[in-house]
Amino acid sequence: MAWSETESLTLPVIGMTCASCQHHVESALQETAGVKSAHVDLMANRASIVFDPAEASAARLIEAIRSAGYDAVLPHHGADISRESEGSHGKAEAKAAATLVAGAIAMLLAMPLGTQMGSLDHLMMQLLPWLYRIPPDYLRWTLLSVTLVLMTWAGSGIYAAAVRALRHGSTNMNTLVSLGTGVAFAYSAYATISPAPGREVYFDAVLLILGFLLLGKALEARAKRRALAALDALGKLRPATARVIVNGVENLVALEEVHIGNTVLVLPGERFPVDGKILEGRTSVDESMLTGESTPLAREVGERVLAGSLNYDGAVVCLAESLGEDTMVAQITRMVEQAQSSRAPTERLADRASAIFVPVVLGLSVLTFVVWMAATHSVSMALASTVSVLVIACPCAMGLAVPAALTVAVGRGAQFGVLYKGGEALERLANLNVIVLDKTGTLTIGRPVLQAVRPVKGYSDDDLLRMAAAAEERSNHPLAHAVVDFARSRAIKWEPAEEVVVIPGRGVAARVEDYNCLLGNDALFQESAIRFPDSVPPVKPGVTRLWIALDYQSIGCFDARDSLRPDAGRAVAALHERGLRVLMLTGDSAAASAPIANQAGIAEVEAGLDPAGKLARIRALQEQGLRVAMVGDGINDAAALAQADAGISMGSGADLAQEAGDVLLLRAQPSAMVDAIDLAKATVGIMRQNLMWAACYNLLGIPLAAGLLYPAFHVLLSPWLAAAAMAMSSVSVLANSLRLRSWQPHSLPAAQAS
Repeated sequence: MAWSETESLTLPVIGMTCASCQHHVESALQETAGVKSAHVDLMANRASIVFDPAEASAARLIEAIRSAGYDAVLPHHGADISRESEGSHGKAEAKAAATLVAGAIAMLLAMPLGTQMGSLDHLMMQLLPWLYRIPPDYLRWTLLSVTLVLMTWAGSGIYAAAVRALRHGSTNMNTLVSLGTGVAFAYSAYATISPAPGREVYFDAVLLILGFLLLGKALEARAKRRALAALDALGKLRPATARVIVNGVENLVALEEVHIGNTVLVLPGERFPVDGKILEGRTSVDESMLTGESTPLAREVGERVLAGSLNYDGAVVCLAESLGEDTMVAQITRMVEQAQSSRAPTERLADRASAIFVPVVLGLSVLTFVVWMAATHSVSMALASTVSVLVIACPCAMGLAVPAALTVAVGRGAQFGVLYKGGEALERLANLNVIVLDKTGTLTIGRPVLQAVRPVKGYSDDDLLRMAAAAEERSNHPLAHAVVDFARSRAIKWEPAEEVVVIPGRGVAARVEDYNCLLGNDALFQESAIRFPDSVPPVKPGVTRLWIALDYQSIGCFDARDSLRPDAGRAVAALHERGLRVLMLTGDSAAASAPIANQAGIAEVEAGLDPAGKLARIRALQEQGLRVAMVGDGINDAAALAQADAGISMGSGADLAQEAGDVLLLRAQPSAMVDAIDLAKATVGIMRQNLMWAACYNLLGIPLAAGLLYPAFHVLLSPWLAAAAMAMSSVSVLANSLRLRSWQPHSLPAAQAS
């Protein structure tokens, strides 16, 4: 069978209002030939689709969305969409305000039309006697005319969406509202055209229902914009222009005109337009919006700078190395967007409920009408209760419960250098028993310094350094960097090695100056049956030893020492305080790892493990029923990170998408993993609160609207109060989720974290 590549496409979806809409669009896309996966994000109103271009196209995907009763467009420039969105939200707020004001006035005008006089009516007759002198027919026809105009102007979008859904054989929240207001208006119109004793009008309820619904949508849209604010802020970090130097002349050009290899001038107070390397000058930069690191970082010639970071105090000339979508800020933005659009496991419950919600409510409304008619023989009471059931039911709160919290949490995490790769990763991180830590680059700084060169008789320090640097030159291991940097500092020259082979967890083999050269740890020498020289003293605690052999004869070793990260001990203590078991698994020797573990406060240490050994240890912990997180460097620990229930990697590479793990820590600080776990737990807590509220709201609200309390307490919920409750239910879920915006990380001061 021929294998074909897939493509990804994100389409803005128009017309979605609730979780039922989300379900219909998603189902339509998944049923389209060639679609491998489809996820619809109700928060951002977009669909993310993976499809086979040989079977499907963008036009066919848009047609599938339209066939479900909604609309979609090919994505345009983000700024244009944003401006259109702001304008539509402003119109929605104006319509909501006008309809609510009209509804309040209609309620006042309808008071003389009531069939029963209460204490409020007697009070109003004293305050507004002229109102009760207006002929009832005049009031009814005035209310009918005003209501019809406002239903057409303010509610046209709701009714059109309901008709589209009906035409395509589906239902959603618009169906419930349209049916409720339509029935109330039709009965009121009948009572106006053919008035009779006992026939009440509900024009005020129609207007207030529409007004509260529009108000809820406006508040919901505003809350969604706040939830997505972190992603918007990332997108605005890159400047629109850059100062490109050509033949010594500075030219201000659009960012799109900059090419790799161009030299770019960045002045103090400006943001870097590209990822690059400094060619001239020195400065300090603020990368807090990218990595969460608040302290300005010094940058000199040869060091890397990131697009979107702020140049503080020096004019520098940079060589452009990454542009546009390849820059670090673009990668972070893309990962945040993907994570916010992902689906958390908790959301599956809400999905199942949303799929059947509207049909069930329609059935309950019919049952309510039948029971009330049978019990009271009053069309007015039956109609009021039926309309209340239709408008109080809210699938929106259920649909927003999980994605709203996830969206805010992912954006909040990005603000202080924690990138979650999705909702499932975040949920797994919140339910852990064991944290497994790598040593080098995780607990330690990851830049060991060579402290001693110990050659055997017949060889010099320079001989060992020359041979070792040749073999290790292309390695990414911290010890290799220590050897090569030390050799360069002594101006030692070497010929490139040949046949270089990395031995995972052991060392490296290469052909150097016609010798078979081996560099590695004790285990490599033992497995290769190489005898350790007697002239070399025992290794000191905290020191990592790297042996070197030529043609299977040891010629000496290198001793290097790494330093514990400043916040490692505090981070481990914080993990213990949270009831987590902490282990350190390392490929280093016991002598080198024990002092680091003691300083960090870790009691359980397993040394001398290769990648397969770490993998086996994690599997053994999982077989005991424990949920394990692995924290490593994202490259050498890729297998262990993938095996763990949650993988946390210190993301330091240029290509973040290639980093292993479920969570990337852009700050190279162990305390950041505590922040990631704490935020995940807080988010899962908010998700559960939202789901509980949404479920309780509907389970209690619908029976109350149906009149369940009327026989015992004579309590009935009027339709407009039901509409207000419905509008506020989804707003309350969003407001609860927005509390995560003020969540403070463990490792950063409150001023910076906010």
